[in-house]
This record gives sequence, structure tokens and C-alpha cells, in this order.
Amino acid sequence: MAVLSDLELTQRLLLAALLGGLLGLEREWRNKDAGLRTNILITIGSALFTLMSIELTDGAKGDPSRVAAQIVTGIGFLGAGAIMRTNGGVQGLTTAATIWVNAAIGVAVGGGEYHIAVLATGITLIVLLVLYPIERYIDYRHSLRSKPPSTDA
Repeated sequence: MAVLSDLELTQRLLLAALLGGLLGLEREWRNKDAGLRTNILITIGSALFTLMSIELTDGAKGDPSRVAAQIVTGIGFLGAGAIMRTNGGVQGLTTAATIWVNAAIGVAVGGGEYHIAVLATGITLIVLLVLYPIERYIDYRHSLRSKPPSTDA
């Protein structure tokens, strides 16, 4: 693999920032802790680690996929910090999952797989935007069924 030009490196990092920003905007819109800046930094960081892995192993005996494996582990710790257990259940699972997917998108962009990164971002946005109102409706219907009958006379 040839050494990437500065233009190609810049394009990959900017695309990572853009795709992470799209997911971050959705999280920001829902007023979640991991919002715009966090999601942009996750994709840029994942893309940068991937780019560095490719650059450092080019022509040398090394496996660039080993860095991607470590990104998965590291992002798992970051996502775990977003999950909180409360008396009412567990919160932050969607934020943690978004962080995880966002890192994968960054790895795809860093590896030059733009098409799959854009597709994954689009599908993730659909999941976050379209399924949210459906979940709310199901929760509402469930709460109606679980209320005890009124004993007012």
C-alpha cells in the first residue's frame, strides 16, 4: 500500500468528522451527554488510529487490523461509562451503542471504506430517528395496560 497523500489523509479525517457530527447532532438534539463534540472526536480518533496503523505497518512486518481490535476494546470502556443503573432500570444503553457504532464508522473511514461508512451512518440515523417515536408509543401503550383499574366510585 502506498503512503497516503496529505490530501487523502485530510479527506478521511474530515469525512470522519462529518459522519460523527451527523450522529452527534442527533444525540445533541435529544440532549444526551455524548453529543456533537464527543461523537466527532470518537470518529476522528478511530479514523486516526486506523490511519496510523496502516501507515506504521506499511512495508513492515505488522498487522494493521490489530489496532482496530484495540479500538473496539477501548471504546467499550468509554461506552460503559455512559451506562447508568437507576432504580427505574438502566439508562444510557443507546448512547453507549452509538459510541460503539461511531467508532466503527471511524475505522471504516480511516481504512478508506467510505461507502460502508456512509451507509452505516445513514442506517444508524434511521434507527435513532425512526425507532425513537415507535419505542415511546410502545412504552405508552405498555403503561396503559400495566395500570391497575380505577377504584373510584
